[in-house]
This record gives sequence, C-alpha cells and structure tokens, in this order.
Amino acid sequence: MTEKLDLQRRRLCETVEKVLDQKMRTPKDFDFLRDQIYQKLNVLISSTTLKRIWGYLSEESTPRDSSLSVLARFAGYADYESFCNRQSDGELPSDSILGRCLHVTEELAVGDRVILRWNPLRVCVIEYLGSAQFRVLSSEMTRLQPGDTFFCATIIEGEPLYLDRLCQEGRPPVGYVCGKKGGISYEVIR
Repeated sequence: MTEKLDLQRRRLCETVEKVLDQKMRTPKDFDFLRDQIYQKLNVLISSTTLKRIWGYLSEESTPRDSSLSVLARFAGYADYESFCNRQSDGELPSDSILGRCLHVTEELAVGDRVILRWNPLRVCVIEYLGSAQFRVLSSEMTRLQPGDTFFCATIIEGEPLYLDRLCQEGRPPVGYVCGKKGGISYEVIR
C-alpha cells in the first residue's frame, strides 16, 4: 500500500513540475514553487514541507493530505483524492500524455469562467459564452483585453492554446496563440 502511495506522490510531484515547467533541484526551486503556489491559490505552504514531499530532505515523514491537496490544486485538480482517482494501476490516463484536457463544449456551462496562466506571469480570466466561444474578462501582461472574444474547443494543460477568430475592437478577426513556450495551465471556476 505504501508503494502505491509513494507512486501517487511521485506522480503528483512530476505533474506539479510539468505545470511549473521546472524541476525541483535546489532550495531556490522550492522557494519559487512556494511563491507560485501562494500567487495562484493564496495558500502558504512552507519550502521545508515541499522539500519533504519531494524527498529532498532525508527526514522520514508522511505529508499531510492537506499539503498534497494544495499541490494537486496547483496542478489543476480539485484535491489530492481527485488527482489519485485520475491515476490507474501504475499507468497514467491516456490524456496525460498531452496533459490534462478540457473539452469545452462537453465540460463547460455558459457562464463558467476559466483562469489561464502562461509564462512569463501572464494571467487571463475568460467566460464561456456557449458554442465554444469565450469573452475575456480580465488579463495581466498579455495582448488580450477585456471584451475580446474568441473561439476555442479544447484547452490542454502544458500545451499552447490556440484561439480562433479573436475579435478585438476595431480589428478584423485573427488567430492567436497563448503560451507558445511551455504551454498554459488552467483552472475552471463554476
């Protein structure tokens, strides 16, 4: 049983590193992750706790489910249990090859919001309008502006996001790519 728990914890760490687009190798890496978690979730988890979870410290300890849930939420899951439920016996689900995938027309309802993040420090909140169409509600450090609309049928964690028919005031519709380097992460808010 502990082997399975260790495997799930290791997979969670790998998933977090993929979302962060950075391996955890040095104390500064763990400080960076701590800061990113706080920025994204407004939850403080200590660098020491993160080091223990990754096995960077040689102490024998079992991380709390609450700490693992914070990491799972950072990676886009509801909690640690939800992350574990997505894992099968020793194999990643098939959609993990490309990363977590959101099939817009099947999984979103009109009015649902999605927070998109990509490097360097870009954040955009979009609202689903139905029929694969979105409206930008807010954006930070990106060319997308509140009120812009676009079409997108699939959002894949860790991959670039391709926006179709991006309409910005006074301009003809164009294609636009978010997260060309390192892809995007997303969080659905219902």
